[in-house]
Amino acid sequence: MRFAWLCAALLSTSAHAAPLSRAQIATIDAAAEKALATTGVPAASIAVVQDGQIVYAHAYGQQRAGVPARPEARYKIASISKQFTAAALLLLAEDGKLSLDDPVSKYLPDLTRANEVKLRQLLSHTSGYRDFWPQDFAFVDMEQPTTPGHILDKWAKVPLDFDPGARWQYSNTGYAIAGQIIEKVAGMPLLDFLNARVFDRLGMHPVDLDTGLTDADPLGYHRYALGPVRVERQPGAGWLYAAGELAMSASDLARWDVSVIDQSVMKPASYRDQQTEVLLTNGAGTDYGLGVEVDVKKGHRRISHGGEAVGYLSENRIYPDDRAAIVVLDNADFGNAQTSIADAIENVIFADAGDVGRARAVFEGLRQGRIDRNAFTANGNYYFTPQAIADYKASLAPLGEPKSFTRERSSLRGGFTAEVYSLDYGSKKLTLILRAEPGPNGRIEQFTLYPAD
Repeated sequence: MRFAWLCAALLSTSAHAAPLSRAQIATIDAAAEKALATTGVPAASIAVVQDGQIVYAHAYGQQRAGVPARPEARYKIASISKQFTAAALLLLAEDGKLSLDDPVSKYLPDLTRANEVKLRQLLSHTSGYRDFWPQDFAFVDMEQPTTPGHILDKWAKVPLDFDPGARWQYSNTGYAIAGQIIEKVAGMPLLDFLNARVFDRLGMHPVDLDTGLTDADPLGYHRYALGPVRVERQPGAGWLYAAGELAMSASDLARWDVSVIDQSVMKPASYRDQQTEVLLTNGAGTDYGLGVEVDVKKGHRRISHGGEAVGYLSENRIYPDDRAAIVVLDNADFGNAQTSIADAIENVIFADAGDVGRARAVFEGLRQGRIDRNAFTANGNYYFTPQAIADYKASLAPLGEPKSFTRERSSLRGGFTAEVYSLDYGSKKLTLILRAEPGPNGRIEQFTLYPAD
């Protein structure tokens, strides 16, 4: 059973937001329902931001046996919480109370090589501190409650896995250390600091995932291999702490995403710091900033992070330059429904049917051994000799229709747009490069196909 929610208050504040069309909504709903049906994940909740406003929120499935999913229900967002811990350190840096280039020893001198590790390296997973939770399940120690001090004593006082800054390795331990430093400098618990500086300001109502959830919120589920879906036993309290202690609704997380787009909580320099890829000491990139992944998807700059708690998975994607965001939360730690739903929404809000249509039309013509020479530049026509056209037809026609024809990204080079498409035939994948004069009627300079791998 599916329940929709489009709050009147949201609609009234979204007068300038581009609404999703009925067709877009239907596509998103179908993708979400298919993901739950295919994976066995009981429930999912989504929120979509366009033009810097929440324009759509839905819940699907059952959040516990016999209880329909509600959009206002709170899910454990786990490691998505890391960007809030990073924001807390950045806010304290703005206050002049610390620097991200301070050594850990300034605050916690008893930790391994604390004089060599910078606060920035804790947030970027380049510190070398060993991750205390690399498993995708609750290990034996997690049957009992823990404290940040216990985590640091057991995992942050052993030898580092590598020299600080030399490698990237995901480390929940680094965030436990960061949380302790925040509390020491701020003089209050981390969640209290975030409530005062972030959540209250944005009208968000997250809770501690260990203590704040009720019967009105989703249960977490698990399955062993392809066995039945079962309610998952939750670990003892305290394990996620600053590495992932938050639970909230999809719309609450979307409110944070809007604040990131608007840069309304921190100074612009802090957002730039958080969203800039951290480099290793050898100059290699990490695809990671401070508590967030950073990449470009189909030509759109993306700031994202996933979350995994026992019985829950989540996905948060922000596209600051497009003023858009996607939130997907679910109540199962299997199936990756959150990723497939987020991918489907991403395809909907960044669909570019005109460009795909032009590329497909040229492709279809070449499969039949013809091109419209009026659509090409002199160089494009020079490339497509009779032999080239014959080879394109001979090699493409036997493949039939591709299963998917997707525009991956676009850029500019040499005065031409440079568009990259992927064609998926199942057992074979092709990459298509289309360069053209700018504008909707720009002539095509290049149209070439290559094996993708």
